[in-house]
Amino acid sequence: MTLLTGRREQRKPVPAPSRGPGRPGRPGRPTPLTDPRIRLSAGAVALLCTALAARGNRVGACEQRLFRAVNGLPDALYPPGWVVMQLGTLGAAPAAAAAAWLAGDRELAGRLVTAGSVSWLLSKGVKLVVRRDRPAILLPGTRGRGRDAAGLGYLSGHAGVAVALGAAALPRLGPRGRALVLAAVPAVALMRVYVGAHLPLDIAGGVALGLAVEAGLSLIPTDCGR
Repeated sequence: MTLLTGRREQRKPVPAPSRGPGRPGRPGRPTPLTDPRIRLSAGAVALLCTALAARGNRVGACEQRLFRAVNGLPDALYPPGWVVMQLGTLGAAPAAAAAAWLAGDRELAGRLVTAGSVSWLLSKGVKLVVRRDRPAILLPGTRGRGRDAAGLGYLSGHAGVAVALGAAALPRLGPRGRALVLAAVPAVALMRVYVGAHLPLDIAGGVALGLAVEAGLSLIPTDCGR
């Protein structure tokens, strides 16, 4: 090696070490999609805010307009929408877990069944605390489709289960799978308004609950029981 080649080698820039996912230009900084602590905090704050806004059966003018816009969509959307809505039922949790198990991802299977079930159970408890009625009682002229929703309105258990399952599955999916999840989860939420089962604040509360539940469970070490 000559002196000239040695100097040239010294001038070559050394690549910076990778610091994990983060914003462009700011490697290593957590984002809401990668840091469960941020998701948990955001979900908890949103849940508290929407619960306070929904107490007392209050329905603001903006919420009414949003509800009427979705609830008044054509009836032809109901058959395919009903199928999508099943992704937010309690049965969607074991079904999704079974699919993950068959795909060989046992850790994801356990996370899915736990996140979906916990979200569904907690939604029942939150309903009893907030005690907001269904749209058919609060807003005359509500268009109901399918079986009448029983019980209280706030919050939407369907939205909570769908978000919890989607948030748990997203990191393990490829581009196509992620696109399907990102399309299906909002569709479940909108369909609950479309069929007259929930008001927009009910949906927002369910989304917040599902996000918080999934984030809280992801903070629990997987080997804590060993």
